[in-house]
Amino acid sequence: MAAATKGHIEHTQSDDRIGLPGTMPRKINVTMIGAGSGFTNSILKDVVLIPGNIGGELRLIDIDPVRLELSRKLMQRVLEATGEAENWILKASTDRLELLSGTDYIVNSIEVSGIDCVRFDNDIPLEFGVSQNIGDTIGPGGLFKSLRTIPVWLDILKDAERLCPRALVLNYTNPMNMMCLAAQRQSSMEVVGLCHSVQGTSHMLSGYTGVPYEGVQWKCAGINHLAWFTEFNGPDGESLYPTLMSQARDRSSEFAKAEPGRSDMMLHFGAFITESSGHLSEYLPYYRKRKDLLEKYTDTGYRGEESFYANNWPTWRKNQDEYRERLFRGEEEAKTERSWEYGAWIIEACEKNQPFVIHGNVANRGCIENLPQDGCVEVACLVNHNRIQPTRFGRLPRHMAAICASNMGMFDMGVEAILNRSKEMAAQALMLDPLTAAVCCPAEIKEMTYKLFEAEAEYLVEYR
Repeated sequence: MAAATKGHIEHTQSDDRIGLPGTMPRKINVTMIGAGSGFTNSILKDVVLIPGNIGGELRLIDIDPVRLELSRKLMQRVLEATGEAENWILKASTDRLELLSGTDYIVNSIEVSGIDCVRFDNDIPLEFGVSQNIGDTIGPGGLFKSLRTIPVWLDILKDAERLCPRALVLNYTNPMNMMCLAAQRQSSMEVVGLCHSVQGTSHMLSGYTGVPYEGVQWKCAGINHLAWFTEFNGPDGESLYPTLMSQARDRSSEFAKAEPGRSDMMLHFGAFITESSGHLSEYLPYYRKRKDLLEKYTDTGYRGEESFYANNWPTWRKNQDEYRERLFRGEEEAKTERSWEYGAWIIEACEKNQPFVIHGNVANRGCIENLPQDGCVEVACLVNHNRIQPTRFGRLPRHMAAICASNMGMFDMGVEAILNRSKEMAAQALMLDPLTAAVCCPAEIKEMTYKLFEAEAEYLVEYR
């Protein structure tokens, strides 16, 4: 599995229907929804760099015509810089109905009113004592992002069911678990949720153990942003956890300082978790409920800084657009090598029938035995011409499964609140949220929920 996260693809003999290994047997149509996103030029650049590709169409969709045009111009430059301009037709539209028909792969990276609501998502919960670092996946911020985003997402999937029912949908939008859970309950489309936390964390742990990445062996499973490296071994199969534990116990070590929350969880639960310490602290009842705990177990930036995302997201987005403008003007050097984002590697594995292993967010259905079977989990998945094939992990250690299940209860109730357009169920979802429940009583949670609905009423008109 370790090799797979670096993009290593093991070749196998393919049949005539698929074509010869190493070749793309057909032209493909890849549609990016939310094409104003910074993901667009990275993922689609990876697509046009697939060895042996014979081109097709790259279709860009975004409701913001300014950001859409920026992505289109930059993608044209990418095609020219990679020598692929003759192979690929580039299309762009603010109306998805114009471009979805005949799509083979949909990449979803939409953002629904996030800039307008990010302060509400952060500041109203903070009035009630709920401190968030990122607030886009779980907790009040994650719930309200899902309340705004998932109805739009489900409408996109309905259009896809009609116009390109065989398309494989690659979702990059958070809240990842609730996005995928809603899709599996409401749509017939094949959807996999993609995140880079497994790749990034496995590389990071390799660095702290001093063992080259090509030599580490590991197993990882759980839910998005809360998957556990139940094993992390060297090339001889010997556990590397003693090395990591030693560094974690020394709170002055580089490792412990870089990951104050994750290293502490590892010491007490026995395994390392995939998401950054700050984001992780939002999924747990332990670290953000008192000022003294925040001071001890969090730090600046992604290590847990309060209101970090709300304070910086609008500027990050503006800076990303300015950076892409500089790329278009030639003032910044464009990268023309493939990234480790899963998207294009999945497309290559499907088209060439070259097996590849990812860690994807998929319906549980037996993958992890001691987590809710109707939930969404993050596990190793085999990809080839049979598309996404989740693997069976078995049972997580009980205490690790219990932490995942505490989040899944909130996700389950949050999705039901969306499907039923119910404010009452949304409040109940937050009553199940580990951090919110550690800080507030049920009456306070309900008051906070309704205050958020009032502040964001313009974007939540369908909720009763």
